[in-house]
Amino acid sequence: MPFKKIITDIEKQHEVSFNYTEDNVAGLKLIPPKKSFSLEEKLQYLAEKTHLSFENIGNKFINIYKKENESQIICGYVFSSADKKPVENANINLSDKTQVTTNSNGYFEFSENNAVVFFVSHVGFVTRKIAAVNPESKDCLQIILEPEITILKEIKANAILASGISKNKDGSFEIKPKKFGILPGLIEPDALQTMQQIPGVNSIDESVSSINVRGGTHDQNLFLWNGIRMFQTGHFFGLISAFNPNLAHTISIYKNGSSAFYGESVSSVVAISSTPETAEKNSYSAGINMINADIYAKYNLSKKSYIEISARKSITDFVETPTYKEYFNKVFQNTTITDFSDKQNVDYKSDKKFGFYDATLKYAQKIGNRDQIVLDLITIKDNLEVFQSATVYDINKSENNILRQQNYGGNLAWKRNWNSFNTTKVNIYNSAYKLLGNQSTSAGQIVIQENSVNNNGVNLENNHIITSKFTFNNGYQFNEIGITNLEDVTNPDFFRKVKEVLRTHALILEGKYNDTISRIYFKAGTRINYIERFKKFIAEPRIQFSYGFSKSLNLELLGELKSQNSQQIIDLQKDYFGIEKRRWIISNNAAIPIQKSRQLSLNLSYVKNDWLFDIENFYKKVAGITTSSQGFQNQLEFVKTTGDYEVWGAEMLVQKKMNHFLTWLSYTYNHNNYHFTNYEYPVFPNNFEVMHTASWAGIYEKNNFKIALGTKWTSGRPKTSPNTALINPSNPTLVYNRPNNTNLHIFSQVNFSSTYKWETDNGIQYKLGISILNILNRKNEINEYYRITTLTNSIEEVETFSLQRTPNLSFRVSF
Repeated sequence: MPFKKIITDIEKQHEVSFNYTEDNVAGLKLIPPKKSFSLEEKLQYLAEKTHLSFENIGNKFINIYKKENESQIICGYVFSSADKKPVENANINLSDKTQVTTNSNGYFEFSENNAVVFFVSHVGFVTRKIAAVNPESKDCLQIILEPEITILKEIKANAILASGISKNKDGSFEIKPKKFGILPGLIEPDALQTMQQIPGVNSIDESVSSINVRGGTHDQNLFLWNGIRMFQTGHFFGLISAFNPNLAHTISIYKNGSSAFYGESVSSVVAISSTPETAEKNSYSAGINMINADIYAKYNLSKKSYIEISARKSITDFVETPTYKEYFNKVFQNTTITDFSDKQNVDYKSDKKFGFYDATLKYAQKIGNRDQIVLDLITIKDNLEVFQSATVYDINKSENNILRQQNYGGNLAWKRNWNSFNTTKVNIYNSAYKLLGNQSTSAGQIVIQENSVNNNGVNLENNHIITSKFTFNNGYQFNEIGITNLEDVTNPDFFRKVKEVLRTHALILEGKYNDTISRIYFKAGTRINYIERFKKFIAEPRIQFSYGFSKSLNLELLGELKSQNSQQIIDLQKDYFGIEKRRWIISNNAAIPIQKSRQLSLNLSYVKNDWLFDIENFYKKVAGITTSSQGFQNQLEFVKTTGDYEVWGAEMLVQKKMNHFLTWLSYTYNHNNYHFTNYEYPVFPNNFEVMHTASWAGIYEKNNFKIALGTKWTSGRPKTSPNTALINPSNPTLVYNRPNNTNLHIFSQVNFSSTYKWETDNGIQYKLGISILNILNRKNEINEYYRITTLTNSIEEVETFSLQRTPNLSFRVSF
């Protein structure tokens, strides 16, 4: 009887499985053993008749191999650690590049001559490297494979506002610049310009250096670039984002409910990452618009390492475009760079030098299959030099003004995958910021002002996957921040230099439960800060909860407590020529308190048939603010006191997608009040209150052509009017009404943008873009204050306006 028929009968009778290779049993025939024999007797009989060896493993598996090759066979079983079941069709990769696979029982065998060290792999499992410690052994190896689990963030809604913008389960907005479509007025995925399209995010003066999230000031937002805290966020003193829009891979924006791993902010978090989520091929690009030119290159040094560089520089050294002129007029109006006291503008064409640049470097290296090291470096700089001359009362006067703003940063990160369930991340970072103003006058006076920040620290984060639904993260963070403020004046002589340092430690615990079947998402964590200088503990709990009533209807609850030890203040409105007049300082837990915030929001969203309805109600209170940090230009300009602001409101978005057309309408309501209990007017509207904001956009995208038209309408920000009835015209003194007793006029703007992309046969891509801000050339007032002018000995109303009609063109080549 054929040997294979004999062992098949034995398998059925004794419920065992035979493992063998065809070469060992091919063509073999013999008289079968008696059915009355026991299993061991049958195996002994077959061994005698065939000269094969039979290895019985637990009366369940029986391995068959030739006797003369006993010492040369390596065999084994592959099982899954999850359910202990055999893994069929697992690949056994040998050093001589041959490969064998496991059978339905997870069994494999190969000759010792092929390899003693080999790799076991299968889709969905972590590859293992195996060394047969004792190849002479007749015992088969027992190999356990760990499932390879990849946690994918569940996207709650795709294409919010534009393609490439989505909202995650944790309530954060995520921007993918490389997938970004188009927004009105934008032809590049500028992170800080794009986030202003999100309901609840605004800028009262059109500046990316003055972004207000739910009534907060710009310095209350945490801006991170690859883990580095950035203290300068804009070029051109706020009109352009300091972060190269062609570099970032992911931008995460949290208005509320941020992770406990984010500290040092009482408002939003903007985390920018330029690290790709998957391996990418070599790529190069260069582009130019009417403000700057840039280059980008990413080169794979090997299969496990790459280098990435980018650089961007203004083109104002070579040409003054219409875009540049509009930007310049917007930034420098009503500053000491322009001689506004007698309404005379100085001719700057031959007397000014203005420029900016930024550059980045990334080096990434994988070490083995578990470790990765990433180095990130960034530098940002703005430089303005103006030689100013004018004739006043037949006397020639001249001034030489220098203003520099720069931010350097570096981050070294190490990540290790201990196994498919546990990872560790460690990063060491430094950020150095400096603002320098130097002014020399015709009277021989020299004024030097300097504000510098040095921030460094270490972050440790451990991620643990407990089950497919539950994860737990913990970590530790150390942060040291040192801030120096210097003032040096000659004629008369004055010198002051103040440096303060603050060190904090933070312990972070965070757990997440995500059940996609029951549509429940719950994340809770806490951050426990310890401030060395004040010997003070501050606990900051965070919560994110989401429940899906159905696939279309979702409820979301977000809450957080946060604190902040550093802030920006304004000593004098004319500091640093009145352009970038804010300076960073450190809290002293007294006159400059630690800022603390608490926030709660409830969101309801409905998505069906390409419709999106989203409404979010929120409450936010920030305590520990100072009047110096709020930019007052009324009776509170020189008042030093502390208080809080309280804001509540609603944010709504309606969106519809129809084939290639996307349109949306958003509305935001904010009620925002200050509370200064030690002031004669304890409650009045916040300087950054924009009670009503409405935006609309229509976007068309088909193939490589994109076009967008949109409008934005806001109620005017608060202002304080003088009490004219109490002013003596012969000896005017400013007497104000109640702070922020009235409002500016309505702000309204229509914007347009369009891009077209095409590709040649050799794979080179070209992209052409055009945008027009304020198409209707509306003169929008964005600030207004009063002062006494010495020329006419009268009260003067000073107004600041937004950008006039501003065109821009861009061209980019990628390959």
